[in-house]
Amino acid sequence: MERLDRKLGTASSLPLLAILLVAFIAPMLVVAVFSAMPRKVFSVFNSPDFSAYAALLEQGYYRSLLWSLGMALASTVILFVVCWPLAFGMAKVFKRFTIVLTIAVVVSLFVSENIRLFGWVLTLMKGGLIEGHVRAWTGEGFESPLYSVPIIVFSLVYVYFPFMLFPLAQGIAMVPDDARQAAADLGASRWRILFEIDLPLAAPGIVVGSLLSFVLAAGALAESKILGGQTVIVIADEIETAFTYGQDWPLGSALSMVLITIIAALAIYGIAKVDLDAIMGRKGR
Repeated sequence: MERLDRKLGTASSLPLLAILLVAFIAPMLVVAVFSAMPRKVFSVFNSPDFSAYAALLEQGYYRSLLWSLGMALASTVILFVVCWPLAFGMAKVFKRFTIVLTIAVVVSLFVSENIRLFGWVLTLMKGGLIEGHVRAWTGEGFESPLYSVPIIVFSLVYVYFPFMLFPLAQGIAMVPDDARQAAADLGASRWRILFEIDLPLAAPGIVVGSLLSFVLAAGALAESKILGGQTVIVIADEIETAFTYGQDWPLGSALSMVLITIIAALAIYGIAKVDLDAIMGRKGR
């Protein structure tokens, strides 16, 4: 019976594997091939040329990569700190009110990301919604926070908030209340319970939420363009420019492969630390 189940599971997975091969792996292989072409030469019949990778250091593209990874890391840390209390409340405290919070967060995803970001531009710009009201009430305005690195990080936190919140809530829900109560009965402080029980047992949700937030933020483009005014040029912007205005497909492919490799390494390492059976409720069956 077990062998039959395995055969049926393998057969059932074949259509999905075919879709992944065509829609995911094949395009990545094409990008990898283009990254080894001579720059500005659209032919795969030339000998491999890795000069596009050398441009990452020679032409300073590594700065854009570091900015993207740095802001993604900063936004992920902020998201974790901001989302933990709310996720804990959703998983352990709010009970029926949790559905209200869930709907409120999900509804924001129904509106285009660009529209929401332009809304923040109208709110924070000089003479915008906030500054205009402050000037009307006090007679004095303030400098707009737009077009700066902090506002880009804020926009990343704002956009990817749900991608940290829901996995985190799922991870916290996996923490047994009995373990927390037993620790409290034995005299453990709230901080000790947090660091020795809550965080270790909620680690699968923390890893999944952090990976989702970091991966999406590292490849984000609209935030730096709309709210950041391209104060810093992120790697996604460099890739877009190379493929479009620059017509330098090998360079765009090489930059893409570097970003994909870094993110894939982090994702594989994180997933290896996650107990997927526990997340999907299959442990013990």
